[in-house]
Amino acid sequence: MSHARQHGRDRSPIRPYPRGLACLRSPRTRACAHRVAETPALPVAILVIIVSIDMAAGTGRIWLPLLATGPALAAATSRPRGVLGVGALAILLGASIAYRHDMAVPHLSVVLAALVTVTLASALASALRARRERVLAAVRSVAETAQHALLQPVPGRVGPFQVAVRYSAAAAEARIGGDLYALVPTPHGVRMIVGDVRGKGLPAVGTAALVLGVFREAAYDEPDLLDVVCRIERSLARNLGGDDFVTAVVAGCPEPGRLEMVNCGHAPPLLIHGDDVTAVETDHPAPPLGLRALSDHSPRLQVVPFGDGDQLLLYTDGVTEARDDERAFYPLTEGLTRHLCDELDRTLAALHEDLLDHVGGRLHDDAALLVLLPMPAAVQPGEAAGVRPVADVDGATAA
Repeated sequence: MSHARQHGRDRSPIRPYPRGLACLRSPRTRACAHRVAETPALPVAILVIIVSIDMAAGTGRIWLPLLATGPALAAATSRPRGVLGVGALAILLGASIAYRHDMAVPHLSVVLAALVTVTLASALASALRARRERVLAAVRSVAETAQHALLQPVPGRVGPFQVAVRYSAAAAEARIGGDLYALVPTPHGVRMIVGDVRGKGLPAVGTAALVLGVFREAAYDEPDLLDVVCRIERSLARNLGGDDFVTAVVAGCPEPGRLEMVNCGHAPPLLIHGDDVTAVETDHPAPPLGLRALSDHSPRLQVVPFGDGDQLLLYTDGVTEARDDERAFYPLTEGLTRHLCDELDRTLAALHEDLLDHVGGRLHDDAALLVLLPMPAAVQPGEAAGVRPVADVDGATAA
């Protein structure tokens, strides 16, 4: 997922129309220009071709029924007003061609009736399409709002870290799915979670919302990272079914150079040190969240050195389990090594494009990527003036 940055407003005056188009300031002229702009080019071009055939070869009467393709095609791209305009043009051209070839009145009546019928039907289809587009736009707006409420936008800097996030839902029209991520500054350091809910659809979204809500509260309240995981586990045990679970990596940086991590059945994060990319495997595997009661293994805290210049990549299995046409998995380590750079957004953008190329353009599972880079103390904003920047609960920084 990408979040646009807000730039300063341009204070220069905005001209609604260029100097050469001052005539468009007239309401009547603007209305006419709007109607012209709504006229589809392809249907009009087809009508022109049919008329050209008639003028060149004198056989336009044979192609006369094809004039109905004009309003039919316009229904796919234009509003009802544009469809009616193309239909009226087709009827006018059909009557002109029939008059030029002295077509019999009964035959002409049938052709014109067919053109009128197709035009009206196409206008109705265009109106229904426009209505579906408005409904879809409203649904997308609601989904976008739900995404921002569930997967809150992560700023480019959280505490002493640079951060970049990339998220893609598998469903073509979806904005959210079963993958989850969050990164919050707390009194115990910056803490983060990346996880994957079993299943898809609305039940998975509901489980992701539950996990994120508990994590954001527990991460701020609990000094021990293991207690954060335990609170998520207890909440899921009360609310999930027997077959549901969540794989996740919960991590935190309580002090510079120290990374604490708890892996609950999730793919191992990748630690980048220089040009080396290493998977951070856990020595004590823990079951996914929600399944601890079925296992004798309890999660354990893993401590990893994480100094200046190091990067940490957290991801979901929608990345590593993405397959190409030959059923080969996406080589994440190789792709990361190939596209690694100091600009985190560029790294994830290139990695995401590489992933889409691997699968042929469309992912079949939700995929999330989160990369973290410690900022050297010398370049942290505010430190030079003796003021340490503090991040609020939502991740924004304040002096």
